[in-house]
Amino acid sequence: MEYKNILFEVEANIATITFNRPRVLNAINLETVLELNKAIRECGEDENIKAVILTGAGDRAFVAGADVAYFKDKSPQEIMKFAEAGQNTLRLMETMEKPAIAAVNGFALGGGTEISMACDIRFASDRARFGQPEILLGLIPGWGGTQRLARLIGIGRAKELVMSGEQITAQRAYEIGLVNRVFPAEQLMEEAKKFAQKLAGMPSFAIKMAKCAINYGYDLSLENAMHLEIQCNAQCFSTQDVKEGVAAFLDKRKPNFTGK
Repeated sequence: MEYKNILFEVEANIATITFNRPRVLNAINLETVLELNKAIRECGEDENIKAVILTGAGDRAFVAGADVAYFKDKSPQEIMKFAEAGQNTLRLMETMEKPAIAAVNGFALGGGTEISMACDIRFASDRARFGQPEILLGLIPGWGGTQRLARLIGIGRAKELVMSGEQITAQRAYEIGLVNRVFPAEQLMEEAKKFAQKLAGMPSFAIKMAKCAINYGYDLSLENAMHLEIQCNAQCFSTQDVKEGVAAFLDKRKPNFTGK
């Protein structure tokens, strides 16, 4: 597929998806959502890709939200399709086998915050800003902002951000658990790539099982979630990587995981 609104690159087992609409601060329209969906599917299907980084073109924005011009004269049914396309795409990324890292290099507002939350890890530039400003348009978030946000930072703080539409700094996002780490702007991509490469070197089936246990266990009762963890843990013993990991530990050497 030829991409018009994103850049898609693969280097050393790492795929980088860059939102590439800098003139509108990488705002998202339906075409961009469909391209992102395709790119995520490509990442999931390509066995050579072990980790994915998402970032924004330019130095001002990751994704500054939905392209508001798209909303003009749209019917509720059309908006519903847009919301469903976004939610389906983010859920696809959230549940794919490969780990996804958001390298948030600037404004991550509305859909930008929602895209970052669907990633497994969030790294932010010290210039980044986060927020769910939909309320300022008379709307509420439609791509998981009322759900993932509460699960990440708690109901009270989620209500504060969603109901006020206020933006927060990268440092504040770190303090409340919305991002994992904050870096100087010039170091962000270097650090994201370094961490992606680290994950790419891990046993891929174990990464898959870790995502499964965490994602699907979160909403279960503790007892059922612990049973899920047992099943995911046991499945890892079907791989060569477990044998290699155990042997390397006993031999006091670095393991050579092959993803098998």
